[in-house]
Amino acid sequence: MVVVTGQSKGSGDPDEAMSSSDAEDDFQEPATPTATQAGQALPLLPQQFPEVVPLNVGGMHFTTRLSTLRRYEDTMLAAMFSGRHYIPTDAEGRYFIDRDGAYFGDILNFLRSGDLPPRERVRSVYKEAQYYSIGPLLDHLEDVQPLKGEKVRQAFLGLMPYYKDHLERIIEIAKLRAMQRKARFAKLKVCVFKEEMPITPYECPHFNSLRFERSESEAKLFEHHCEVDVSFGPWEAVADVYDLLHCIVTDLSDRGITVDHQCIGVCDKHLINHYYCKRPIYEFKITWW
Repeated sequence: MVVVTGQSKGSGDPDEAMSSSDAEDDFQEPATPTATQAGQALPLLPQQFPEVVPLNVGGMHFTTRLSTLRRYEDTMLAAMFSGRHYIPTDAEGRYFIDRDGAYFGDILNFLRSGDLPPRERVRSVYKEAQYYSIGPLLDHLEDVQPLKGEKVRQAFLGLMPYYKDHLERIIEIAKLRAMQRKARFAKLKVCVFKEEMPITPYECPHFNSLRFERSESEAKLFEHHCEVDVSFGPWEAVADVYDLLHCIVTDLSDRGITVDHQCIGVCDKHLINHYYCKRPIYEFKITWW
């Protein structure tokens, strides 16, 4: 709308007259507000969800009730579908979650009826439950195999000083040796010993506990490093050397590393008098391809 204002009858000064263009500027309709301006002016309304929610999780389609997604309040899914956060939809109107959907069905089954996944899927579902922060599912999975056994194994490995660091050292040494030799595999020596003090035939009758009772000065006489690449031990537990070897091989295999090992003897280093180190030495063969 254009408003034209003429000169006032009582005024002969042309400066006091308002031109039609000036009037247009004063009465021009405001421009459409930007998204930022709109957001500042009017708060976004909470996102509304239907009672039956179609989902697209990483390209896999699921359908469930809204109440299922909100089953446990302190979870990521409950927060996502609370209406406080905006969730994009795909071309078909399904609410999109940018996450691999391979195990999302197991997540929904637990939220629906408390069902747990089969054993072979427990570890993978556990990772998804961590991502979605589903505490009750995490608690249930930690109480079944194989995670229950893993908790016991980790309690044992907690006695090992620098266990993870030693695993990394095995991998690094084997890689460097294979690359230097341009070889398919590499070998290294690993010492795995449980007792802190060396055992000889002279000591066996007196070995009635996990530790020898020696004075500090006597103990220093037996301190030494076996001539190996990596050394594990000592520890105080019922689990023996073969149990730790199993852990080492399992953890390396889980990282996709092919490993074979065999005992090739003992350290046999002379310490003092008739005492020799009898820590077992194992040859580890790491095959890279």
